Amino acid sequence: MHPLTRRACHLYRTNACILRRSIRPNSFASSAFITQGLRCHATVVSHTVPSLTLPCLEAPDLSHAENLDHVGRISEQLERSGMLKVSLGFPDEDSNYLKKLLVSLHRHRGHQLPISHSATRGWFWDVRPSETNFQAKNHQARSETMNEFPWHTDCSYEDPPPRFFALQVLQHDRCGGGTLSVMNVDKLSELLSPEARSALLAQEYRITIPPEFIKDPEQKDIIGSVFFTNPRNQSTMIRFREDILTPLTDRASRALVELKEALLKEEVQAHSTVHLKSADLPKGSIILMDNRRWLHARNDIKDPERHLRRVRWDACPFETVSV
Repeated sequence: MHPLTRRACHLYRTNACILRRSIRPNSFASSAFITQGLRCHATVVSHTVPSLTLPCLEAPDLSHAENLDHVGRISEQLERSGMLKVSLGFPDEDSNYLKKLLVSLHRHRGHQLPISHSATRGWFWDVRPSETNFQAKNHQARSETMNEFPWHTDCSYEDPPPRFFALQVLQHDRCGGGTLSVMNVDKLSELLSPEARSALLAQEYRITIPPEFIKDPEQKDIIGSVFFTNPRNQSTMIRFREDILTPLTDRASRALVELKEALLKEEVQAHSTVHLKSADLPKGSIILMDNRRWLHARNDIKDPERHLRRVRWDACPFETVSV
């Protein structure tokens, strides 16, 4: 183990009692069950609302990425709940399973192929701490730090943004950090005022493109909405990253304040959030998510060798409704 990792883990164990005391007892309970051929983890965040679950599929070998039944289950689960875990039964440091799976989803399920991350990076982006070797040359991305990530959707600055993203765990955080938290956008939206929801649907926000992800030097931002309504089922979808979002009207500003306040409320956390620790997403796991139906965040990284690989795909128009 890297010396920094060993020291970080030692500090984590030393302070374990303090950390445990900071977590309210019985806040979460985990269980596993079988449903429709999927093994599911359930994180119960409240006794008063339905459990939010993480369905799980096994991929014993690489051929499953091209198995039509396996590919179909993934596609259907992403449509149904927008969240899915795949456990690989084989080593895959080069992410060959994901490459083949995304091609299969494109060929057989109509998904658009992945988007490039920047002018210099292709489909995949390595999410791991780095002090000097940045993937975007002179710009360090947030994913290359050990800092926490507040609530956000991936690629909110893209036009159109990707509908899905996946994270493959090449090395989980062995020191207790890097918990992935996910929040259901429909449930979050229910707790906002009608005025805020209406304003968030309006194209009255400037979204700045982070320098490490600029593809066209002439385009530094886009104008759009934070919310949009799925025309098929009227569910709420989102693109949100607070540090690059600027409201352009008074009502847009008020709505953004209400949204940010809602994200911090205990009621929202209990109503709509699942927390996935390293034990839930160990090395060899892949989590696939609907980028518009789930916000996600992570706490700070404690293991400097933690390493995930990200891919984003199915970029399609971010449709809005007139308000």
